[in-house]
Amino acid sequence: MTPVLRLATSEDTAAIETLMRASVLGLFPAYHDEAETVAAATWITELDPELVADGTFFVVEEQGQLIACGGWSRRGKLHSGTGHSAADDARRLDPATEPARIRAMFVHPKHTRRGLARQVLSAAEDAAQSEGFSELVLMATLPGVPLYTALGFEVEEETAFSTPDGVRLSCAVMRKPLSDSQNG
Repeated sequence: MTPVLRLATSEDTAAIETLMRASVLGLFPAYHDEAETVAAATWITELDPELVADGTFFVVEEQGQLIACGGWSRRGKLHSGTGHSAADDARRLDPATEPARIRAMFVHPKHTRRGLARQVLSAAEDAAQSEGFSELVLMATLPGVPLYTALGFEVEEETAFSTPDGVRLSCAVMRKPLSDSQNG
């Protein structure tokens, strides 16, 4: 059966968070130690409900199971997870001067290397571009850096963030211009 890309609904929240945890637990050990993997599975796998409410979050479903998810945001928050809130997280971005955010991209470890993340990202890029955004930015965890690099993102800054339990997770802020903005 062919995987189906669709917008997420609030009824998908529990399944999305289960998918996010499975992705972290299956893919992070190649890049992170056990403590970092456990912290990531605890703290970065909570879905931001605004993404679903805004209609900017996608899921890929196959035979009734969610196997990939991700989306974009027109709001200020750069990354997923609990314990990292800023005063302007919900602020609406100005498409003329600010990049749209790519958020919460996860693929189930049993379904990697099938183009699912590319499909989700393409839908997010198209939607952001249709609202006037000319650039994307994201906070990539280490497992995502190779994928995003292959899809045209460039590392702007290598950084880390601390989870509420004090574990530091290495990551990278990455940017990508959208194609029409490159062509004038």
